[in-house]
Amino acid sequence: MATTKMPIAKALNTSLRKAMEDDPKVLIMGEDVGKLGGVFRITDGLQKDFGEDRVIDTPLAESGIVGTAIGLALRGYRPVVEIQFDGFVFPAYDQIVTQLAKMHARALGKIKLPVVVRIPYAGGIGAVEHHSESPEALFAHVAGLKCVSPSNASDAYWMMQQAIESDDPVIFFEPKRRYWDKGDVDTEAIPGPLHAARVAQQGTDLTLAAYGPMVKTCLEAAQAAAEEGKSLEVVDMRSMSPVDFDTIQQSVEKTGRLVVVHEAPVFLGTGSEVAARITERCFYHLEAPVLRVGGFHAPYPPARLEDEYLPNLDRVLDAVDRALAY
Repeated sequence: MATTKMPIAKALNTSLRKAMEDDPKVLIMGEDVGKLGGVFRITDGLQKDFGEDRVIDTPLAESGIVGTAIGLALRGYRPVVEIQFDGFVFPAYDQIVTQLAKMHARALGKIKLPVVVRIPYAGGIGAVEHHSESPEALFAHVAGLKCVSPSNASDAYWMMQQAIESDDPVIFFEPKRRYWDKGDVDTEAIPGPLHAARVAQQGTDLTLAAYGPMVKTCLEAAQAAAEEGKSLEVVDMRSMSPVDFDTIQQSVEKTGRLVVVHEAPVFLGTGSEVAARITERCFYHLEAPVLRVGGFHAPYPPARLEDEYLPNLDRVLDAVDRALAY
């Protein structure tokens, strides 16, 4: 057993290094990923050790980066593309949704595109405009794309490797404000499936379902609720497409209540699909409507206002109280 405590950022860096050591076809591409090591230092040291042919500093051209990665994947490579910030992905949106997502189906299964698009996403770092978006629902809606987001260092390490090994394109959302949260990483473990949810904390009165940066907030909410005698179960979804509805369903059948939490706006967010599906599947088990907690249906605000915009402990606990009041 080789367990080491490390931040999520270090876990991602270690995982990318391992993938590059294991497979010479794994390439890393993006703005400032080489000499600088990425603005969050996720690729720190990789160009020095693997060379400029495998860790490639690209022009500031997201559409060109993803388009080039598609071409490399067609030639047998496994490109890992970094989009420097969430709000920068939209120039590449056309390449991702009309080419990357559809090529496998268009070729009747004969062509695979094993491309990972890494996106540091969501808020909480006091950044300027276009640096704190949560666009996951836009990609989860697109057939042909897998969308995942780790909430802890162990998942960051293993899910990155599993995403790179996948023959399908994976949009890998990295919760940037959690980059420096530390956790134990067992580099010799046998990981579970990439798209399987996990129960992060057992409970009996209500289920909180979240992914990425909001899992920590939900665990804090469960701890606060426990001080008032309420037992909350926390499900880390880990994957937004496909969604492991079975694990959420099993939890809700036990607790009878569900609150879904994410940073993205509630309106047409990932939580909307979860709420609808669980209502269909668990109608006779539910003791209250499925509630959703998320961002407001408004452009992400300036940094001084982001604490008012982002779901926090109080907003999660308010939803818990409302659900338990039924």
